[in-house]
Amino acid sequence: MKKVAFLTLGCKVNTYETEGMKRLFEKSGYLVVEPDTAADVYVINTCTVTHLSDRKSRQMIRRARRLNPNAVIAAVGCYAQVAPEEVSKIEGVNLVIGNNHKSEIVDLVENASWDVQRIEVSPRKELKDFEELWAESYTGQTRAFLKIQDGCDQFCSYCIIPFARGRVRSRSIESIMTEAEKLIDNGFKEIVLTGIHLTSYGKDTGTGTLLDVIKGLDKPNGLVRIRLGSLEPLYMTGNMIKEMSKIKKLCPHFHLSLQSGCDETLARMNRKYTTAEFGEIVKNIRQNFDDVAITTDIMTGFPGETDEEFRKTCDFVESIGFSQAHIFQYSIRKGTKAAEMEEQIPHTVKEERSKILAEICNKSMHNFREKQIGKITGVLFEEEIEGYYAGHTGNYIPVRVLSNKDLSGELLDVKLVKNEHDFIIGQIV
Repeated sequence: MKKVAFLTLGCKVNTYETEGMKRLFEKSGYLVVEPDTAADVYVINTCTVTHLSDRKSRQMIRRARRLNPNAVIAAVGCYAQVAPEEVSKIEGVNLVIGNNHKSEIVDLVENASWDVQRIEVSPRKELKDFEELWAESYTGQTRAFLKIQDGCDQFCSYCIIPFARGRVRSRSIESIMTEAEKLIDNGFKEIVLTGIHLTSYGKDTGTGTLLDVIKGLDKPNGLVRIRLGSLEPLYMTGNMIKEMSKIKKLCPHFHLSLQSGCDETLARMNRKYTTAEFGEIVKNIRQNFDDVAITTDIMTGFPGETDEEFRKTCDFVESIGFSQAHIFQYSIRKGTKAAEMEEQIPHTVKEERSKILAEICNKSMHNFREKQIGKITGVLFEEEIEGYYAGHTGNYIPVRVLSNKDLSGELLDVKLVKNEHDFIIGQIV
């Protein structure tokens, strides 16, 4: 039996697509093995959000070649899509496969040649249809990602993803519900809806909205939680928030991508909202959901970001009090408008600003979790860590409890008793 191994970088969409490709290989008689073992085929699902992502993708390709010099190595995904010639020059690559060709991967691998390297990448304008991969199950996970949308038409000035993923393409609601039922049948109690620009779902087809999908998932028996991926802030109108608050299975956790807390910086980023609008949306969500978690992404060192603009971001972030934040440094992406902007910020300044924001966000995360102490809430347990079983609450707080029993996959009521910063210690009720 031939063996195939996967190495995945990047977002939840990549995670979903990797699982879909695993199923294709399994149906063709392959055995999926761990990525650090010898295999006949290695699939590297690449990311290109930052230059660091590109570098990690190259490292993974070289690592796979060292594991088995005779293996077929396929580089797939976003880095392969936007820089196929560059990826093809990495020593050891046999196949370069762009987005919307992952469903063909088994045939492409089996027809790979050592003599002729193959590049299977379509330009952005040809990425017209949603490519269905059908994950159906997940290796070693209790939470299932479900991809419902691909592509982005926003063209933020710093972002390469619209070029890597193409135009907005939405999956049919019927297909979404069918795969959701399969995931539920396979024992998953929580489904995370994901996409490249989730709130654009249905704009290309006009046959449904993200809210329609959520309402549809609220019905199946066996599913306990629905969690949403990253959301465009302006999607969360007053009416949308009220409608969402009626959906019992929807987790009180909203990831609203801020990027900057300064209006001048947001304008250069080509973001479509102001800080005042963002703040009003957060206020409205908190009025409609109890113990709701607001998480975000914040970028430091965007071209032209002055000390005053950064101070405004710090003040705004502190005023919001996010329950968690992913802070990252601006990275030049060739082909984007921001790459051509003057006043690029030195790395040392980006680094220092990241540390300052991290301190602010860690404090707000601590404060949010302190307010949860003493409450009883549901925790979906995922894995054992150093004698504790770890899981997450509905509002995405990591929790650990002592237990002699394997709790993986169970959803139990837990009293939150002690904040350890990185997680909360709980006791099963």
